[in-house]
Amino acid sequence: MHRSFVLAALLMTPLTGVLRAQRPLPPPLAPPPQFQRAIARETRTPTGEPGPAYWQQWTDYVLRATIDPQARRVDGTARIMYHNNSPRSLPVVFLHLLQNLHAEGVTRNEPQEVTGGIRLKRVAAAGQVLSEGWSRRGAGYRVEGTILEIRLPQALDPGASVTLEIDWGFQIPQSGAGRMGWSRDNMLYVAYWYPQMAVYDDVVGWQVDAYRGGSEFYFGFGSYDVTVEAPPGWLVMATGRLVNRSEVLPDRIRERLERAEQSDTVVHILAPEDFGPGNATRRGDGGLLRWHFVSDTVRDAAFSLTSESRWDAARTPVGDRDGDGEMDYARVDAIWRTSAPKWQHAWRYAQHSIDFLSRWTGLPYPWPHMSSVEGGGIINGGMEFPMMTLIGDYNQRGDSALYYVHAHELAHMWVPMQIGNDERRYAWMDEGTTSFNENQARKEFFPGADHDVGDRNAYLRVARQALEGEIMRWSDYHYPGPAYGTASYSKPATLLATLRALLGEDTFVRTYREYLRRWRFKHPKPWDFFNSFSAVSGQDLDWFWTTWYEHTWTLDHAVASVSSDGDYTTIVIEDRGLAPMPARVTITRENGQTEVYEVPVDTWLGGATRAEIRVAGRVVRVEIDPAGVLPDVDRRNNVWEVEKR
Repeated sequence: MHRSFVLAALLMTPLTGVLRAQRPLPPPLAPPPQFQRAIARETRTPTGEPGPAYWQQWTDYVLRATIDPQARRVDGTARIMYHNNSPRSLPVVFLHLLQNLHAEGVTRNEPQEVTGGIRLKRVAAAGQVLSEGWSRRGAGYRVEGTILEIRLPQALDPGASVTLEIDWGFQIPQSGAGRMGWSRDNMLYVAYWYPQMAVYDDVVGWQVDAYRGGSEFYFGFGSYDVTVEAPPGWLVMATGRLVNRSEVLPDRIRERLERAEQSDTVVHILAPEDFGPGNATRRGDGGLLRWHFVSDTVRDAAFSLTSESRWDAARTPVGDRDGDGEMDYARVDAIWRTSAPKWQHAWRYAQHSIDFLSRWTGLPYPWPHMSSVEGGGIINGGMEFPMMTLIGDYNQRGDSALYYVHAHELAHMWVPMQIGNDERRYAWMDEGTTSFNENQARKEFFPGADHDVGDRNAYLRVARQALEGEIMRWSDYHYPGPAYGTASYSKPATLLATLRALLGEDTFVRTYREYLRRWRFKHPKPWDFFNSFSAVSGQDLDWFWTTWYEHTWTLDHAVASVSSDGDYTTIVIEDRGLAPMPARVTITRENGQTEVYEVPVDTWLGGATRAEIRVAGRVVRVEIDPAGVLPDVDRRNNVWEVEKR
């Protein structure tokens, strides 16, 4: 509800006595000094927009990987051109070696298979081969856990670029951090497989928090030229557009693929009778096929290899991507084994998810394909990568659950794949937003149910036990137990639904889409999110952000008492929690007529814990938030009604 509407409504309602008591009040939003300095430098703004001096780095990757599926090994080379768009000279650069999560002696948040991690064979910068270790004056490199630090031969000046060359190899873990690996002898999913530039941004500088296997990633944007060398008979799917399909796919398979890209219904590109060299793929030259993929403005690249997976595909509408007034399309793929029969519908789940999310966010899906890969034996849920997702077989769960996980993982194609937030520190910006988007997709695919209620109830169960942690706590440092999941998924998803209830559908959607539009292919921080919502909605929401994101205060509105003197009824509403929120009260009179009153949040922000509503005549029922849209920890005290005789 708009603030102006609330005040007008209150002028017409007989809201009378306000009883004041001591209570903690949410302070104004106070961004940290680094963010305030960014505002002073005009890279950020207090209204939540990128500033006129906003900058971010860019990387061009040329990656080559040779895969031995039998030995389950990757050997790779990289040519990385890193562009310094910042105003500072950089004597050192940092890269992630995420496979080192599986190296001996590395700090981890949970047990992992030890495979040795990445073995660096050669590291060069600006044409100079580097040695491990360095003095203060010399170029060189060193590895600490999952971070590779390179001291450059010459500092990288603003506006300049440097080329890094790295050769490496590693053993593929069976289930790498639960997000990549191999299954049986017919499927591999390769991710976190190359040295990847760390983000250097205008607020933090180098963000080089180690990867511990729990909270996820903060990656920059760039272009990718990826070549995967694999034996014939292994279908390779990857981030990017396959630019040499005629060299790796037999004519009849390629023709099916082209037909699928024009079809609204499924085309079975690969079926069991197509498996094997010369059928699923060409026979190759010299024992290997080279699959070549290119992509632009993405933050990562992954690929899968399958030798006995079906391939279903169709197109899906994504909106007007190029502004020519015509509908554009992307291809959706479902790559699955016969051992996962529920996947026969996966192409349709992907088709709806990409279509809906393009409409819901107002941002058309920007890439040529979205490929879902079944990875039973590697993963139970799902994990997202640009244009790719790895999802379990879901044999032990229902078809609806397989849709849910598709809607969730494909919603990640917007956040963080386009809205490039820092998942390592603020997982809620990614997972909470994506869970909310998933719930909206569910509502269209499975109409007639409140699909926000699951996250709301999950949050409330933990809040009632006082087991949650602050949303703004860095994600790798949450308390053991349900705190990480609550602060990252269910609570922030619930708060977006709560904001929608407070602002109204139209204002919320406009505000939400504007935030996404502002930060598309950029790097928002939490305070950009907060400031954008407040500025675009036209409301001072500092109380909301500090209450719900910086504290673990809970909401508990109650009907404390209802009394009548014959001519008038006095209703006392108490705020028994610490989280101030408007109290929306529905009153039913003896004649069945209902009226809605609102105790504005300003009442509680003024320090009150009780408020009175006085109405003419007798009342038979009072209920706070009858729609059930606010996260109230105790709804047993939300209703009062006359006892029936």
